[in-house]
Amino acid sequence: MSTADYEPPKVWTWNKDNGGRFANINRPISGPTHDKDLPVGQHPLQLYSLATPNGVKVTVMLEELLALGHSGAEYDAWLIRIGDGEQFGSGFVSVNPNSKIPALLDRSGAKPIRVFESGAILQYLAEKFGAFLPTEAGARAECLSWLFWQMGSAPYLGGGFGHFYAYAPSKFEYAIDRFAMEVKRQLDVLDKQLADNEYIAGSEYTIADMAIWPWYGGLVKGWLYEAGEFLSVQDYRHVQRWADAIGERPAVRRGRKVNRVFGEPADQLHERHAASDFDTRTQDKLVESADKL
Repeated sequence: MSTADYEPPKVWTWNKDNGGRFANINRPISGPTHDKDLPVGQHPLQLYSLATPNGVKVTVMLEELLALGHSGAEYDAWLIRIGDGEQFGSGFVSVNPNSKIPALLDRSGAKPIRVFESGAILQYLAEKFGAFLPTEAGARAECLSWLFWQMGSAPYLGGGFGHFYAYAPSKFEYAIDRFAMEVKRQLDVLDKQLADNEYIAGSEYTIADMAIWPWYGGLVKGWLYEAGEFLSVQDYRHVQRWADAIGERPAVRRGRKVNRVFGEPADQLHERHAASDFDTRTQDKLVESADKL
């Protein structure tokens, strides 16, 4: 049946065969599919994640906090392989009932605090450590407005454009055109904002930059969906300038490696439990050590 002939039924029913590449990780119900406890490390903050753009937001934030000298931001980053359904384990669901990465458990107090949704985690950490979120009312409002702009815009870029352009089992012109138009509008919004501002929310680097960069920075630099030519990303020169500047930050480079399971082995640190892991436990180092045994 062609898309032009499709008529929605009166009552929708789930057809797993229509799920395409993500058939095994999407379902119309919530809750755990199996019992599995989460591992717990020695640090106050326990992160359960994967290096998708949403996951990178949080590891970048934690590495930036550590770079500022906030020792309380030391963390264990545990890999959640969403392709294997690990986000549906009972332990993970207890931290994030929505079964999406990232999820954070703060064990620094008398009672553990769970935080889920990447934007909420960024704001929580910024307030906990008093960093990367302005305190003046106007500047704070501007920063949070852009943070929530990203949270509201990401479904168009990821679930919309990214899905139909890169992942859907069939290409549909209407869907791709619809979401490409919206993504280009969003890029134009950012480009105009960055024409007059060094960073997203003004002159300061904030959690707004950390939230937006893994998505839109990745898009214009060509490592998200490989859609740069299709979207003419070279036209957004202010976004390009900003994306380059953020990408050069050492903490950002470290944060991108954590919980990463794709790309060059030297850029993959599947789990992070100490700062020294970047020097000793990336995949290239582990393979090299195994070869010597």
